[in-house]
Amino acid sequence: MFRRHGLRVAAATCCAAAFLAQPAAAGTGSPGAPGLGDPYFPEYGNGGYDVSHYDVQLRYDPADDHLAGTTTIVANPTQDLSAFNLDFALPVKSIRVNGAPAEFGQRGSELTVTPSQDLPEGAPATFVVEYAGVPSSVEVGGTNPWIRTPDGALAVGQPEISAWWFPGNDHPRDKATFDISVAVPDGTKVVSNGTNTDTESQAGWTTWKWRNPKPTATYLAFIGIGQYAVETKPGAFGQQSVTAYAEDLGPNAGAARASVERTPEILEFLSGLFGEYPFQTQGGLVSASQDMGFALENQGRPTYSPKFFDDGANTSVVVHENAHQWFGDSVSVDTWRNIWLNEGFATYAEWLWSEAKGNGTAQELFDHYYSALPADDPFWQVPPGDPGVENVFGDAVYDRGAMTLHALRNVIGDEALLDAVRTWVSEKRYSNGKIEDFIALAEQRSGKQLDEFFRIWLFTPGKPAPGADSGIPESATRAGSTPPKSVAEIDATHQRVHDHH
Repeated sequence: MFRRHGLRVAAATCCAAAFLAQPAAAGTGSPGAPGLGDPYFPEYGNGGYDVSHYDVQLRYDPADDHLAGTTTIVANPTQDLSAFNLDFALPVKSIRVNGAPAEFGQRGSELTVTPSQDLPEGAPATFVVEYAGVPSSVEVGGTNPWIRTPDGALAVGQPEISAWWFPGNDHPRDKATFDISVAVPDGTKVVSNGTNTDTESQAGWTTWKWRNPKPTATYLAFIGIGQYAVETKPGAFGQQSVTAYAEDLGPNAGAARASVERTPEILEFLSGLFGEYPFQTQGGLVSASQDMGFALENQGRPTYSPKFFDDGANTSVVVHENAHQWFGDSVSVDTWRNIWLNEGFATYAEWLWSEAKGNGTAQELFDHYYSALPADDPFWQVPPGDPGVENVFGDAVYDRGAMTLHALRNVIGDEALLDAVRTWVSEKRYSNGKIEDFIALAEQRSGKQLDEFFRIWLFTPGKPAPGADSGIPESATRAGSTPPKSVAEIDATHQRVHDHH
Protein backbone atom coordinates (compact mmCIF):
# COMPACT_ATOMS: atom_id res chain seq x y z
CA MET A 1 0.00 0.00 0.00
CA PHE A 2 1.14 3.54 -0.67
CA ARG A 3 1.02 5.85 2.30
CA ARG A 4 -2.42 7.04 3.09
CA HIS A 5 -4.57 6.84 6.01
CA GLY A 6 -3.06 8.97 8.77
CA LEU A 7 -6.49 9.93 10.11
CA ARG A 8 -7.80 6.39 10.20
CA VAL A 9 -4.73 4.98 11.87
CA ALA A 10 -4.80 7.71 14.49
CA ALA A 11 -8.37 6.82 15.32
CA ALA A 12 -7.93 3.09 15.17
CA THR A 13 -6.86 2.57 18.75
CA CYS A 14 -10.22 3.83 19.93
CA CYS A 15 -12.06 2.20 17.06
CA ALA A 16 -13.53 -0.58 19.16
CA ALA A 17 -14.50 0.08 22.74
CA ALA A 18 -13.57 -2.66 25.13
CA PHE A 19 -16.81 -4.63 24.92
CA LEU A 20 -16.04 -7.83 26.74
CA ALA A 21 -17.89 -10.99 25.91
CA GLN A 22 -20.99 -11.66 27.98
CA PRO A 23 -20.73 -14.04 30.93
CA ALA A 24 -20.63 -17.72 30.06
CA ALA A 25 -23.82 -19.72 30.13
CA ALA A 26 -23.93 -22.85 32.18
CA GLY A 27 -21.40 -25.34 30.87
CA THR A 28 -17.68 -25.83 30.54
CA GLY A 29 -17.06 -23.09 28.00
CA SER A 30 -15.66 -19.62 28.54
CA PRO A 31 -15.88 -16.44 26.43
CA GLY A 32 -13.39 -15.87 23.64
CA ALA A 33 -11.23 -12.76 23.92
CA PRO A 34 -12.62 -9.61 22.25
CA GLY A 35 -9.23 -8.91 20.65
CA LEU A 36 -6.11 -10.76 19.56
CA GLY A 37 -3.85 -8.51 21.63
CA ASP A 38 -1.99 -6.86 18.75
CA PRO A 39 0.36 -4.35 20.45
CA TYR A 40 -0.73 -1.56 18.10
CA PHE A 41 -4.43 -2.43 17.78
CA PRO A 42 -5.35 -4.61 20.79
CA GLU A 43 -9.05 -4.89 19.91
CA TYR A 44 -8.49 -6.03 16.32
CA GLY A 45 -9.50 -9.62 15.73
CA ASN A 46 -10.96 -11.98 18.30
CA GLY A 47 -9.88 -15.00 20.31
CA GLY A 48 -11.41 -18.44 20.68
CA TYR A 49 -11.86 -19.48 17.05
CA ASP A 50 -10.23 -19.59 13.62
CA VAL A 51 -12.20 -18.84 10.46
CA SER A 52 -11.70 -21.08 7.43
CA HIS A 53 -14.29 -19.60 5.04
CA TYR A 54 -16.59 -16.62 4.50
CA ASP A 55 -19.68 -16.74 2.29
CA VAL A 56 -20.72 -13.11 1.85
CA GLN A 57 -24.05 -12.45 0.10
CA LEU A 58 -24.97 -8.80 -0.40
CA ARG A 59 -27.56 -6.57 -2.04
CA TYR A 60 -26.42 -2.99 -2.62
CA ASP A 61 -28.22 0.04 -4.03
CA PRO A 62 -25.88 2.86 -5.12
CA ALA A 63 -28.77 5.35 -5.05
CA ASP A 64 -28.98 5.42 -1.24
CA ASP A 65 -25.90 3.42 -0.16
CA HIS A 66 -28.13 0.79 1.41
CA LEU A 67 -26.41 -2.55 1.99
CA ALA A 68 -28.24 -5.70 3.05
CA GLY A 69 -26.32 -8.89 3.63
CA THR A 70 -26.08 -12.38 4.99
CA THR A 71 -22.62 -13.69 5.85
CA THR A 72 -22.00 -17.31 6.74
CA ILE A 73 -18.77 -17.96 8.62
CA VAL A 74 -17.23 -21.41 8.87
CA ALA A 75 -15.01 -21.51 11.94
CA ASN A 76 -13.13 -23.87 14.20
CA PRO A 77 -13.34 -23.13 17.95
CA THR A 78 -9.88 -23.20 19.56
CA GLN A 79 -11.41 -23.53 23.04
CA ASP A 80 -14.74 -24.47 24.53
CA LEU A 81 -16.71 -21.30 23.79
CA SER A 82 -19.63 -19.93 25.75
CA ALA A 83 -19.51 -16.65 23.79
CA PHE A 84 -17.39 -15.04 21.12
CA ASN A 85 -16.89 -11.73 19.33
CA LEU A 86 -17.05 -10.70 15.69
CA ASP A 87 -15.72 -7.43 14.28
CA PHE A 88 -18.68 -5.66 12.69
CA ALA A 89 -20.10 -2.12 12.67
CA LEU A 90 -23.41 -2.28 10.74
CA PRO A 91 -26.78 -2.94 12.40
CA VAL A 92 -27.46 -6.66 12.87
CA LYS A 93 -30.89 -8.26 12.41
CA SER A 94 -30.22 -11.81 13.55
CA ILE A 95 -27.50 -14.37 14.24
CA ARG A 96 -27.67 -18.14 14.11
CA VAL A 97 -24.94 -20.40 15.44
CA ASN A 98 -25.00 -23.98 14.16
CA GLY A 99 -28.55 -23.36 12.96
CA ALA A 100 -29.96 -22.11 16.27
CA PRO A 101 -30.81 -18.46 17.08
CA ALA A 102 -28.16 -16.78 19.23
CA GLU A 103 -28.24 -13.76 21.50
CA PHE A 104 -26.00 -10.84 20.61
CA GLY A 105 -24.95 -7.37 21.69
CA GLN A 106 -23.08 -4.70 19.80
CA ARG A 107 -20.92 -1.75 20.77
CA GLY A 108 -18.89 0.06 18.16
CA SER A 109 -17.40 -2.60 15.93
CA GLU A 110 -17.45 -5.28 18.63
CA LEU A 111 -20.31 -7.74 18.12
CA THR A 112 -20.63 -10.24 20.97
CA VAL A 113 -22.50 -13.48 20.28
CA THR A 114 -23.83 -15.89 22.91
CA PRO A 115 -24.90 -19.19 21.34
CA SER A 116 -27.69 -21.28 22.82
CA GLN A 117 -25.14 -24.01 23.61
CA ASP A 118 -21.42 -23.93 24.27
CA LEU A 119 -19.26 -24.60 21.22
CA PRO A 120 -16.80 -27.45 21.87
CA GLU A 121 -13.16 -26.98 20.96
CA GLY A 122 -12.26 -28.46 17.58
CA ALA A 123 -15.84 -29.05 16.40
CA PRO A 124 -16.52 -27.04 13.19
CA ALA A 125 -19.14 -24.34 13.69
CA THR A 126 -21.13 -22.02 11.42
CA PHE A 127 -22.20 -18.47 12.24
CA VAL A 128 -24.89 -16.86 10.06
CA VAL A 129 -25.27 -13.10 10.45
CA GLU A 130 -28.07 -11.15 8.77
CA TYR A 131 -27.70 -7.37 8.62
CA ALA A 132 -28.62 -4.16 6.84
CA GLY A 133 -27.55 -0.56 6.98
CA VAL A 134 -25.95 2.43 5.26
CA PRO A 135 -22.17 1.93 5.56
CA SER A 136 -21.27 5.56 4.88
CA SER A 137 -23.35 6.65 7.89
CA VAL A 138 -21.60 4.40 10.43
CA GLU A 139 -18.61 5.78 12.33
CA VAL A 140 -16.61 3.95 14.97
CA GLY A 141 -14.13 5.95 17.03
CA GLY A 142 -14.55 8.85 14.59
CA THR A 143 -13.56 6.82 11.54
CA ASN A 144 -15.35 5.39 8.51
CA PRO A 145 -13.24 3.68 5.82
CA TRP A 146 -16.19 2.98 3.46
CA ILE A 147 -15.81 5.06 0.27
CA ARG A 148 -19.02 6.11 -1.43
CA THR A 149 -18.67 7.13 -5.08
CA PRO A 150 -21.13 8.93 -7.42
CA ASP A 151 -21.98 5.58 -9.06
CA GLY A 152 -21.41 3.09 -6.23
CA ALA A 153 -18.89 2.35 -3.52
CA LEU A 154 -15.48 0.98 -2.66
CA ALA A 155 -14.88 -1.35 0.27
CA VAL A 156 -11.12 -0.82 0.30
CA GLY A 157 -8.97 0.05 3.30
CA GLN A 158 -6.10 -0.75 5.67
CA PRO A 159 -5.80 -1.73 8.48
CA GLU A 160 -9.59 -1.93 8.69
CA ILE A 161 -12.51 -2.07 6.23
CA SER A 162 -14.24 -5.44 6.55
CA ALA A 163 -16.36 -4.41 9.55
CA TRP A 164 -18.29 -2.08 7.24
CA TRP A 165 -19.48 -4.85 4.89
CA PHE A 166 -19.11 -8.28 6.48
CA PRO A 167 -18.65 -9.60 10.04
CA GLY A 168 -15.47 -11.51 10.77
CA ASN A 169 -12.23 -11.98 12.66
CA ASP A 170 -10.50 -8.84 11.46
CA HIS A 171 -6.79 -9.46 11.87
CA PRO A 172 -4.19 -10.70 9.33
CA ARG A 173 -3.41 -13.62 11.62
CA ASP A 174 -6.76 -15.27 10.77
CA LYS A 175 -6.92 -15.82 7.01
CA ALA A 176 -9.75 -17.56 5.20
CA THR A 177 -11.14 -18.30 1.74
CA PHE A 178 -14.03 -16.26 0.33
CA ASP A 179 -17.16 -16.52 -1.80
CA ILE A 180 -18.58 -13.05 -2.43
CA SER A 181 -21.93 -12.45 -4.14
CA VAL A 182 -23.30 -8.94 -4.70
CA ALA A 183 -26.64 -8.02 -6.29
CA VAL A 184 -26.79 -4.52 -7.80
CA PRO A 185 -29.16 -2.70 -10.17
CA ASP A 186 -28.77 -3.79 -13.79
CA GLY A 187 -25.96 -1.92 -15.54
CA THR A 188 -23.83 -1.63 -12.40
CA LYS A 189 -20.64 -3.70 -12.18
CA VAL A 190 -19.09 -5.45 -9.18
CA VAL A 191 -15.41 -6.42 -8.99
CA SER A 192 -13.84 -8.43 -6.20
CA ASN A 193 -10.97 -10.84 -5.54
CA GLY A 194 -10.48 -14.11 -7.39
CA THR A 195 -12.56 -15.40 -10.29
CA ASN A 196 -15.95 -14.21 -11.51
CA THR A 197 -17.83 -17.53 -11.43
CA ASP A 198 -21.26 -16.23 -12.52
CA THR A 199 -23.18 -13.10 -13.44
CA GLU A 200 -26.96 -13.37 -13.65
CA SER A 201 -29.78 -10.86 -14.04
CA GLN A 202 -33.29 -11.09 -12.68
CA ALA A 203 -36.06 -8.53 -12.09
CA GLY A 204 -33.82 -5.51 -12.66
CA TRP A 205 -30.94 -6.74 -10.51
CA THR A 206 -27.67 -8.37 -11.55
CA THR A 207 -25.81 -10.68 -9.18
CA TRP A 208 -22.04 -10.88 -9.49
CA LYS A 209 -20.35 -13.90 -7.91
CA TRP A 210 -16.63 -14.04 -7.10
CA ARG A 211 -14.62 -16.94 -5.67
CA ASN A 212 -11.28 -16.51 -3.92
CA PRO A 213 -9.85 -19.93 -2.98
CA LYS A 214 -6.58 -18.82 -1.38
CA PRO A 215 -6.19 -17.82 2.30
CA THR A 216 -6.88 -14.10 2.55
CA ALA A 217 -6.66 -11.55 5.35
CA THR A 218 -9.95 -9.76 5.96
CA TYR A 219 -8.63 -6.30 5.01
CA LEU A 220 -7.42 -7.66 1.65
CA ALA A 221 -10.90 -8.78 0.59
CA PHE A 222 -12.60 -5.99 -1.37
CA ILE A 223 -15.49 -4.94 -3.57
CA GLY A 224 -15.64 -2.18 -6.14
CA ILE A 225 -19.17 -1.25 -7.24
CA GLY A 226 -20.00 1.20 -10.01
CA GLN A 227 -19.66 1.94 -13.72
CA TYR A 228 -16.54 0.09 -14.83
CA ALA A 229 -15.20 -1.35 -18.05
CA VAL A 230 -14.45 -4.87 -16.80
CA GLU A 231 -12.15 -6.89 -19.04
CA THR A 232 -10.98 -10.49 -18.77
CA LYS A 233 -7.92 -11.51 -20.75
CA PRO A 234 -4.87 -13.80 -20.55
CA GLY A 235 -2.30 -12.69 -17.98
CA ALA A 236 1.08 -13.91 -16.78
CA PHE A 237 1.74 -17.61 -16.13
CA GLY A 238 -1.26 -18.66 -18.26
CA GLN A 239 -3.62 -17.17 -15.69
CA GLN A 240 -6.73 -15.06 -16.10
CA SER A 241 -6.30 -11.32 -15.67
CA VAL A 242 -9.27 -9.13 -14.74
CA THR A 243 -8.97 -5.35 -15.01
CA ALA A 244 -11.60 -2.73 -14.29
CA TYR A 245 -11.39 0.92 -15.30
CA ALA A 246 -13.93 3.48 -14.12
CA GLU A 247 -15.79 4.88 -17.09
CA ASP A 248 -15.25 8.50 -16.01
CA LEU A 249 -11.46 8.58 -15.60
CA GLY A 250 -11.31 11.51 -18.02
CA PRO A 251 -7.80 12.54 -19.10
CA ASN A 252 -6.26 9.89 -16.82
CA ALA A 253 -7.87 6.98 -18.66
CA GLY A 254 -5.02 6.39 -21.10
CA ALA A 255 -2.27 6.69 -18.50
CA ALA A 256 -4.11 4.37 -16.12
CA ARG A 257 -4.49 1.72 -18.81
CA ALA A 258 -0.88 2.15 -19.96
CA SER A 259 0.22 1.40 -16.40
CA VAL A 260 -2.11 -1.34 -15.16
CA GLU A 261 -2.00 -3.28 -18.44
CA ARG A 262 1.69 -3.92 -17.71
CA THR A 263 0.72 -6.01 -14.68
CA PRO A 264 1.55 -9.37 -16.37
CA GLU A 265 5.01 -8.09 -17.34
CA ILE A 266 5.56 -6.76 -13.83
CA LEU A 267 4.43 -10.04 -12.24
CA GLU A 268 6.86 -11.97 -14.44
CA PHE A 269 9.66 -9.63 -13.34
CA LEU A 270 8.75 -9.97 -9.67
CA SER A 271 8.40 -13.75 -9.82
CA GLY A 272 11.91 -13.88 -11.25
CA LEU A 273 13.09 -12.20 -8.06
CA PHE A 274 10.84 -13.66 -5.39
CA GLY A 275 9.69 -17.01 -6.74
CA GLU A 276 6.37 -18.41 -7.86
CA TYR A 277 3.40 -16.02 -7.90
CA PRO A 278 1.25 -17.16 -4.96
CA PHE A 279 -2.24 -16.62 -6.39
CA GLN A 280 -4.44 -17.80 -9.25
CA THR A 281 -5.70 -14.49 -10.62
CA GLN A 282 -4.32 -11.03 -11.26
CA GLY A 283 -5.26 -7.63 -12.62
CA GLY A 284 -6.34 -4.36 -11.05
CA LEU A 285 -9.07 -1.78 -10.59
CA VAL A 286 -8.76 1.96 -11.19
CA SER A 287 -11.42 4.03 -9.45
CA ALA A 288 -12.55 7.47 -10.50
CA SER A 289 -13.18 8.45 -6.87
CA GLN A 290 -11.50 11.68 -5.83
CA ASP A 291 -12.04 10.61 -2.21
CA MET A 292 -9.68 7.67 -2.65
CA GLY A 293 -6.12 8.98 -2.53
CA PHE A 294 -4.27 5.71 -2.13
CA ALA A 295 -3.55 2.36 -3.72
CA LEU A 296 -4.08 -0.94 -1.90
CA GLU A 297 -2.83 -4.44 -2.58
CA ASN A 298 -6.20 -6.24 -2.48
CA GLN A 299 -5.29 -9.88 -2.86
CA GLY A 300 -4.77 -10.79 -6.51
CA ARG A 301 -6.30 -7.49 -7.72
CA PRO A 302 -4.89 -4.17 -6.45
CA THR A 303 -7.01 -1.00 -6.43
CA TYR A 304 -5.61 2.35 -7.59
CA SER A 305 -6.67 5.95 -7.11
CA PRO A 306 -6.86 7.94 -10.37
CA LYS A 307 -4.47 10.44 -8.77
CA PHE A 308 -1.52 8.14 -9.45
CA PHE A 309 -1.92 8.85 -13.16
CA ASP A 310 -2.28 12.64 -13.04
CA ASP A 311 1.18 13.07 -14.57
CA GLY A 312 0.96 10.16 -17.00
CA ALA A 313 1.79 6.47 -16.84
CA ASN A 314 3.08 5.21 -13.49
CA THR A 315 4.50 1.70 -13.27
CA SER A 316 6.07 2.30 -9.85
CA VAL A 317 2.72 2.07 -8.08
CA VAL A 318 1.83 -1.08 -10.04
CA VAL A 319 5.15 -2.67 -9.06
CA HIS A 320 4.64 -1.69 -5.43
CA GLU A 321 1.13 -3.11 -5.09
CA ASN A 322 1.96 -6.31 -6.93
CA ALA A 323 5.10 -6.88 -4.86
CA HIS A 324 2.68 -6.94 -1.93
CA GLN A 325 1.16 -10.11 -3.36
CA TRP A 326 4.24 -11.82 -1.93
CA PHE A 327 4.96 -9.39 0.94
CA GLY A 328 1.75 -8.62 2.80
CA ASP A 329 -0.79 -10.84 1.04
CA SER A 330 0.79 -14.29 0.88
CA VAL A 331 3.13 -13.60 3.81
CA SER A 332 1.16 -11.33 6.11
CA VAL A 333 2.24 -9.54 9.25
CA ASP A 334 1.90 -11.47 12.50
CA THR A 335 1.16 -8.15 14.20
CA TRP A 336 1.00 -4.66 12.71
CA ARG A 337 4.32 -3.77 14.37
CA ASN A 338 5.93 -5.92 11.64
CA ILE A 339 4.68 -3.64 8.83
CA TRP A 340 8.26 -3.21 7.49
CA LEU A 341 7.95 -6.74 6.11
CA ASN A 342 5.20 -5.39 3.83
CA GLU A 343 6.13 -1.84 2.94
CA GLY A 344 9.92 -1.93 3.00
CA PHE A 345 9.97 -4.88 0.61
CA ALA A 346 7.33 -3.43 -1.74
CA THR A 347 9.19 -0.12 -1.92
CA TYR A 348 12.49 -1.86 -2.60
CA ALA A 349 10.78 -3.73 -5.45
CA GLU A 350 10.24 -0.32 -7.09
CA TRP A 351 13.98 0.30 -6.84
CA LEU A 352 14.74 -3.07 -8.41
CA TRP A 353 12.30 -2.35 -11.26
CA SER A 354 14.02 0.99 -11.82
CA GLU A 355 17.37 -0.79 -11.92
CA ALA A 356 16.11 -3.40 -14.40
CA LYS A 357 14.65 -0.74 -16.70
CA GLY A 358 17.77 1.44 -16.73
CA ASN A 359 16.12 4.33 -14.89
CA GLY A 360 18.49 4.37 -11.93
CA THR A 361 20.16 1.61 -9.97
CA ALA A 362 19.10 0.68 -6.47
CA GLN A 363 22.43 2.04 -5.21
CA GLU A 364 21.83 5.35 -6.97
CA LEU A 365 18.36 5.55 -5.44
CA PHE A 366 19.78 4.69 -2.01
CA ASP A 367 22.44 7.38 -2.37
CA HIS A 368 19.84 9.93 -3.45
CA TYR A 369 17.43 9.37 -0.57
CA TYR A 370 20.18 8.93 2.02
CA SER A 371 21.92 12.19 1.12
CA ALA A 372 18.70 14.17 0.58
CA LEU A 373 17.62 13.89 4.22
CA PRO A 374 19.91 15.57 6.80
CA ALA A 375 20.58 13.84 10.11
CA ASP A 376 18.27 16.19 12.01
CA ASP A 377 15.28 15.46 9.77
CA PRO A 378 12.40 13.89 11.79
CA PHE A 379 12.33 11.11 9.19
CA TRP A 380 15.32 9.47 10.85
CA GLN A 381 13.69 9.40 14.28
CA VAL A 382 11.18 6.67 13.34
CA PRO A 383 12.60 3.11 13.55
CA PRO A 384 10.90 1.03 10.82
CA GLY A 385 11.03 -2.14 12.91
CA ASP A 386 8.80 -0.60 15.58
CA PRO A 387 7.40 2.67 14.22
CA GLY A 388 4.55 3.01 16.71
CA VAL A 389 0.88 3.19 15.85
CA GLU A 390 1.15 6.85 14.85
CA ASN A 391 3.74 6.05 12.16
CA VAL A 392 2.63 2.58 11.09
CA PHE A 393 2.23 3.89 7.52
CA GLY A 394 4.80 6.67 7.79
CA ASP A 395 7.61 7.55 5.41
CA ALA A 396 10.31 5.75 7.36
CA VAL A 397 8.57 2.36 7.08
CA TYR A 398 8.65 2.71 3.30
CA ASP A 399 11.81 4.64 2.42
CA ARG A 400 14.11 3.79 5.32
CA GLY A 401 12.62 0.31 5.01
CA ALA A 402 13.80 0.08 1.39
CA MET A 403 17.19 1.52 2.36
CA THR A 404 17.50 -1.25 4.95
CA LEU A 405 17.13 -3.93 2.30
CA HIS A 406 19.63 -2.30 -0.02
CA ALA A 407 22.13 -1.88 2.80
CA LEU A 408 21.59 -5.56 3.64
CA ARG A 409 22.34 -6.37 0.00
CA ASN A 410 25.61 -4.47 0.36
CA VAL A 411 26.51 -6.43 3.50
CA ILE A 412 25.59 -10.00 2.48
CA GLY A 413 25.60 -9.76 -1.34
CA ASP A 414 22.99 -10.26 -4.06
CA GLU A 415 22.95 -14.05 -3.94
CA ALA A 416 22.44 -14.35 -0.19
CA LEU A 417 19.74 -11.65 -0.18
CA LEU A 418 17.78 -13.31 -2.97
CA ASP A 419 18.19 -16.68 -1.29
CA ALA A 420 16.83 -15.32 1.98
CA VAL A 421 13.92 -13.56 0.31
CA ARG A 422 12.91 -16.56 -1.81
CA THR A 423 13.16 -18.87 1.18
CA TRP A 424 11.07 -16.46 3.25
CA VAL A 425 8.17 -16.29 0.78
CA SER A 426 8.32 -20.04 0.19
CA GLU A 427 8.40 -21.13 3.83
CA LYS A 428 5.88 -18.51 5.00
CA ARG A 429 3.48 -18.87 2.07
CA TYR A 430 -0.15 -18.14 3.07
CA SER A 431 0.87 -17.57 6.68
CA ASN A 432 2.34 -14.78 8.81
CA GLY A 433 5.78 -13.46 9.61
CA LYS A 434 7.75 -11.53 12.21
CA ILE A 435 10.77 -9.31 11.65
CA GLU A 436 12.80 -11.40 14.08
CA ASP A 437 12.11 -14.50 11.97
CA PHE A 438 13.41 -12.75 8.85
CA ILE A 439 16.54 -11.59 10.67
CA ALA A 440 17.26 -15.17 11.76
CA LEU A 441 16.74 -16.42 8.21
CA ALA A 442 19.02 -13.75 6.74
CA GLU A 443 21.74 -14.73 9.20
CA GLN A 444 21.34 -18.40 8.41
CA ARG A 445 21.39 -17.92 4.63
CA SER A 446 24.29 -15.44 4.63
CA GLY A 447 26.38 -17.04 7.37
CA LYS A 448 26.81 -13.59 8.92
CA GLN A 449 25.86 -12.22 12.32
CA LEU A 450 23.43 -9.36 11.58
CA ASP A 451 22.08 -8.28 14.96
CA GLU A 452 24.03 -5.02 14.93
CA PHE A 453 23.06 -4.26 11.32
CA PHE A 454 19.34 -4.64 11.98
CA ARG A 455 19.60 -2.83 15.32
CA ILE A 456 21.05 0.18 13.49
CA TRP A 457 18.57 0.19 10.62
CA LEU A 458 15.29 -1.06 12.07
CA PHE A 459 15.28 -0.35 15.78
CA THR A 460 17.44 2.73 16.46
CA PRO A 461 16.30 6.33 15.90
CA GLY A 462 18.83 8.47 14.07
CA LYS A 463 20.52 8.46 10.69
CA PRO A 464 22.79 5.43 10.27
CA ALA A 465 26.43 6.35 9.62
CA PRO A 466 28.52 4.98 6.75
CA GLY A 467 30.54 1.90 7.55
CA ALA A 468 30.83 -1.85 7.22
CA ASP A 469 28.25 -2.54 9.94
CA SER A 470 25.59 -0.35 8.31
CA GLY A 471 26.20 -1.31 4.68
CA ILE A 472 26.49 2.36 3.67
CA PRO A 473 29.37 3.27 1.35
CA GLU A 474 31.04 6.65 1.77
CA SER A 475 29.81 7.51 -1.74
CA ALA A 476 26.26 7.69 -0.37
CA THR A 477 27.13 10.93 1.41
CA ARG A 478 28.24 12.48 -1.89
CA ALA A 479 25.26 11.76 -4.15
CA GLY A 480 25.17 13.88 -7.28
CA SER A 481 22.81 16.81 -7.76
CA THR A 482 21.03 15.02 -10.61
CA PRO A 483 18.73 12.33 -9.19
CA PRO A 484 18.08 9.04 -10.99
CA LYS A 485 15.39 9.20 -13.67
CA SER A 486 12.92 7.11 -11.67
CA VAL A 487 12.94 9.48 -8.67
CA ALA A 488 10.43 11.84 -10.27
CA GLU A 489 7.84 9.08 -10.69
CA ILE A 490 8.46 7.56 -7.27
CA ASP A 491 8.32 10.95 -5.54
CA ALA A 492 5.23 12.08 -7.45
CA THR A 493 3.49 8.90 -6.37
CA HIS A 494 4.31 9.48 -2.73
CA GLN A 495 3.57 13.20 -2.74
CA ARG A 496 0.16 12.70 -4.33
CA VAL A 497 -0.91 10.51 -1.46
CA HIS A 498 0.45 12.88 1.16
CA ASP A 499 -1.33 15.83 -0.48
CA HIS A 500 -4.62 13.95 -0.27
CA HIS A 501 -4.29 13.19 3.44
